[in-house]
Amino acid sequence: MSIADTKTNAETKMQQSLENFKQALTKIRTGRANPGLLDTVQVDYYGSMVPISQVANVALLDARTISVSPWEKGMGAKIEKAIRDSDLGLNPATQGDLIRVPMPAMTEERRREMTKIVKGEGEHAKVAIRNLRRDANDGVKKLVKDKLASEDDERRAQEEIQKFTDRFIADVDKLVISKEQDIMAV
Repeated sequence: MSIADTKTNAETKMQQSLENFKQALTKIRTGRANPGLLDTVQVDYYGSMVPISQVANVALLDARTISVSPWEKGMGAKIEKAIRDSDLGLNPATQGDLIRVPMPAMTEERRREMTKIVKGEGEHAKVAIRNLRRDANDGVKKLVKDKLASEDDERRAQEEIQKFTDRFIADVDKLVISKEQDIMAV
């Protein structure tokens, strides 16, 4: 493996860490409804667990209500149970073929808890990115030790690795600030 491969590999993994963090943020509830909130909920569909989006149409009715329209008649009760049993704290209500999922209003205390959760997730993402930086730098040092790269190459590579590490950490910080503002908005 060359220095270029090491840098490319590290940058790709850092991008994946950022994407995982974005995915984690979609699960954190704000006061507004978001169809992506139900992406992680799994429903029993003829013996296999599948996401709700594969057995129903998920859409917004209004700013505080998600609607779920099952494609099959018998799936309504299963979908409702899956949403209720999920750790999202939602209480769906069935009206005929349509399942309404109202977003409960968030108290100030709950909003503060959510911002702490967002900050914690952000720290986890930053730690993952820094660990990837360390691994990449160790890989470059090993190449120098094995005489496959010069010390100048090592220094330049470490500077570049640090630059994209800083960029990804700044992206995480921006996402944390954005989500906090989203949560604290009444």
